[in-house]
Amino acid sequence: MSEGHVSSTPSALMALTSAFLWATYYFFVLAMTPGTAPSAVATYPFLIGGTAYVAWAAYWGHGRVVLQLFREGSAWVRVALICMMQLSVLACTYLAGAVDTSLLTLLGDAAITPLLAMIVLREGRHRARSPPFVGGLVLAGIGATLTIVAGGTAVGFRGLSLAIAPLVPISVGLFYILSAKEGQRRPSSALVGQSTLAGGIVFLLLAGLLPGGWHGLLLATPLPVVLMFGLAATSFFIAPALYFRAVARSGIVLAAVFQVMIPIFALFLSAVLLHKIPAPLGLLGVPIAVFGGFLAYRGAQTPAPPTTPEAALLTEGGTLAPDAPGDAPETAPQDVN
Repeated sequence: MSEGHVSSTPSALMALTSAFLWATYYFFVLAMTPGTAPSAVATYPFLIGGTAYVAWAAYWGHGRVVLQLFREGSAWVRVALICMMQLSVLACTYLAGAVDTSLLTLLGDAAITPLLAMIVLREGRHRARSPPFVGGLVLAGIGATLTIVAGGTAVGFRGLSLAIAPLVPISVGLFYILSAKEGQRRPSSALVGQSTLAGGIVFLLLAGLLPGGWHGLLLATPLPVVLMFGLAATSFFIAPALYFRAVARSGIVLAAVFQVMIPIFALFLSAVLLHKIPAPLGLLGVPIAVFGGFLAYRGAQTPAPPTTPEAALLTEGGTLAPDAPGDAPETAPQDVN
């Protein structure tokens, strides 16, 4: 099926739902603050979400793949990236708040990930010649920067904390692009499940070095426990599952660009739950970022030039491994329905 005849609606709905669920991350964290130690917030969602993810992979018959990944060095590179992503996003949430942190993740999702897809996966390189796509990525970056700087909360980044902010988009982009690359030959449920569960084990072993320490892992009241399970289910299991399903259907570029809605959802939740809205000039950056993401999405749908079947596999990201046994391997531009 040619790219021009593919319905992107199912992928869009999955990507948008994952964006909303990831936007709730910041508010789960803030709802647990200051009564819950960062060591617990960093550890338990990984352990709970990772266990659910691995159970899901085992249900589809990919438990052996998960065990194999624990013995591979490249898998531990992804574990290091997901741990860095969790620590940097958690720190930025404490320092700068939900909206600014969501815009940092936007840079990773809507800018760094598509660019890496072109370089590493060779997916959609023709999009680099699309003015809407390139211009949209630039606008998304400008809008995110405007809200973070003009919004006034970036003053919280001082000293060593200045090094934290760039880690968010870098770790987000690298983790998802490396996972998508490995997902061309292995089920994403096994890949993400192993990375998430292994990340939880790493944080459990290093909890003594995190704020709150070992003692912070003790949750004395029911509310933090409920919130922890909610955070694990939404941001560490359901959201990535939907995201990588969208990647399998339509390619990582389209799925990543849809994450431009995370700051919009975060802004809405911030206004409703926390009654906080950025300064007017900073608020202006949000529609600029979203409009840039919309342009990038439209530009990303530019049909690829005619090519040979062998070259098409490289151009569109190759074959994606199925999650369910018995399913045919999926190619990025196909609609599986």
